[in-house]
Amino acid sequence: MESYTIRTFKTFAKKQLEKVSSTPELDVEVLLQHAMHYDKTQILLFSDNHIPDGQLEWLYNAIERRKNGIPVAYITGHKEFYGFDFLVTPQVLIPKPDTEILVERALEIIHEKMEDSSNTGPLTICDMCTGSGCIGLSVMKTLYAVDKIPVDKLPQITMVDISTHALEVAKKNVARLLPEQEIIKKFNFVRSNLFQSVEDKFDLILTNPPYVPSSMVDELLADGRGEPRLALDGDMVIESLEGDEFITDGTSIIKQLIIQACEHLTFNATILMETGEYNAQTTADYAGTFGFSSEFHKDLEGQLRVVEMTSL
Repeated sequence: MESYTIRTFKTFAKKQLEKVSSTPELDVEVLLQHAMHYDKTQILLFSDNHIPDGQLEWLYNAIERRKNGIPVAYITGHKEFYGFDFLVTPQVLIPKPDTEILVERALEIIHEKMEDSSNTGPLTICDMCTGSGCIGLSVMKTLYAVDKIPVDKLPQITMVDISTHALEVAKKNVARLLPEQEIIKKFNFVRSNLFQSVEDKFDLILTNPPYVPSSMVDELLADGRGEPRLALDGDMVIESLEGDEFITDGTSIIKQLIIQACEHLTFNATILMETGEYNAQTTADYAGTFGFSSEFHKDLEGQLRVVEMTSL
């Protein structure tokens, strides 16, 4: 096996990935950090150190998997989101930076509701289609570890997903990031197709549901990224909402979710929903037919991304 230092491997691996990745340098950096158990600074400081054979073999394999389209997060099993390290597997969607906008707005709303004297007990929150748990867990971790909210004032969070595998990943992330038993008790995990097996009402529903049109999913997955279709396809429902014609714009699940959520909201509750920029307005218009007022929050590229729906 050829010998490499960190510096020479970075040069070699970057050339390997230039034709298959839009971020080859970043990909190699993350893989090296994972293999060597180094942070960014250590990778620079020890760039002339030779890579041990065991780590080098793993890196060779990782580069080949990346060349085949497998995302770096699935190779390492980790993805940073909102400053926290999440476990991810091919059974869950990889957390995206744009979703952090939803978390930021959720925290603002939670603080507003906590300051409202009419709210006497802990808030109730639902993280619908939770996946890795990155939304609800980032909210709770920030409230507890950053904002220093007392445990008895922290919200109760119900994490819901149709996938048993996803819920297992979410449970592991809660145990890793908030291991205190008194905090773990604040979480409830429910396997459910949207709200079918959910009984409670909520002050705030946070959700990043599947919203990609079916016609676009195959194209999106053609690069070998391996993300679960179940977490992407917004039209994957058994029955259409519009007679015999199936909806194909990616809003089938969104519309089902809005209909069902009406039975699970407390007075003056809010839904924060991530959507595609192409169906945000459709989502808001549909919510309006159920008496919601809506506003939009834009993503990092200025596209409509999060629809905030408030019950009147």
